[in-house]
Amino acid sequence: MAEETETLNARVSARTDGEVLAVELAGIWRITETRPRWEDFVGAQTPSRVEVGMDAVEKWDSSLLLFLFEVERWTHEVGAQCGLGSLPPKVRVLLTQLSASHATSVPVDRSQNFFTMIGTATTDALIKGRAIMHFVGECVLSAVRLVGSPHRFRWRDWFEEMQQCGAMALPIVSLVSLLVGVTLAYTGAIVLRQYGGDIYIADLIGLSMVREMGAVMTAVVLAGRTGAAFAATIGNMKANEEIDALETLGIPTVQFLVFPRLLALGVMMPLLALYANALGILGGLMVAFGLLNIPPTAFWAEMLTIVDLSDVVTGVIKATAFGLIVGLSGCLRGLQAERSAAGVGRAATSAVVTSILLIIVADAVFAVMFNALGI
Repeated sequence: MAEETETLNARVSARTDGEVLAVELAGIWRITETRPRWEDFVGAQTPSRVEVGMDAVEKWDSSLLLFLFEVERWTHEVGAQCGLGSLPPKVRVLLTQLSASHATSVPVDRSQNFFTMIGTATTDALIKGRAIMHFVGECVLSAVRLVGSPHRFRWRDWFEEMQQCGAMALPIVSLVSLLVGVTLAYTGAIVLRQYGGDIYIADLIGLSMVREMGAVMTAVVLAGRTGAAFAATIGNMKANEEIDALETLGIPTVQFLVFPRLLALGVMMPLLALYANALGILGGLMVAFGLLNIPPTAFWAEMLTIVDLSDVVTGVIKATAFGLIVGLSGCLRGLQAERSAAGVGRAATSAVVTSILLIIVADAVFAVMFNALGI
């Protein structure tokens, strides 16, 4: 049996020899012209083997490869053998590359079951927890070394970090604290004026700033400003292999890079919190005087009836803990950063998120603890 299909100059002819279908290609095959389709040519025939030759082909391009790919795919689907041994080696190589680029695989269910997900998450949490505890332990050992050998501590680095995270942060802390006090005063005035309790705006502002808002807002500001800076600086040093050089020289990374920053934040955060308390109270005083016509002396006298030294100490304790949290988070994420610019950016972002999350958790723990102690 002989069949022939001609489309422009690309021709396909076939000869059946028992269970073998011998296909011969001829003519000029161009991708810009209409080419024969194998499905239309083979029809309902189901040979057990297909032999393809192209001795009569004058010129060809990817159009010929697409036709051969259709033949190969059809034989694979029907379970027949495809004989391409008579084709030129260059054609076989290009056809192999085309087949590899269009290879399809059976979808595999790669989803994990519930227990596997729990186990993976638990293992990951344990690994991260162990790394955090190891880092905190090294910081504690650095503190012990400072007490035993204060002359070996880099005091110059400590003073520089105190300036960066303390004095340089005064403008943004001032603005945020003043606006927080103004906002609290306006919000409280809306409620208190309904009951004729205008004077109690002093109690609201005093307790809110001294016990909560001063320490929390200062910690959040420094988490975004200083914590991210710590992570970026240490992460960049890791990417430039400066930390590897320190370890090669036998210099403890935590004692050299981390502890001065941690100690600087632990000292400056309570001072900044007290400064934020003063500015927040000042903002509330201005609103009380301008909106509620409460004299500053009356505002101050009423605030002293509710705010005592224990409230101030509570805020200072919180601020100290928040400063250590910001320092630990920033330095830890910096040491864990990947050795690339993108890794440094992710470390800075992670430091801010971790710091703020731990600050909120620690504030809740302090609230429960102080309430249980009656402070």
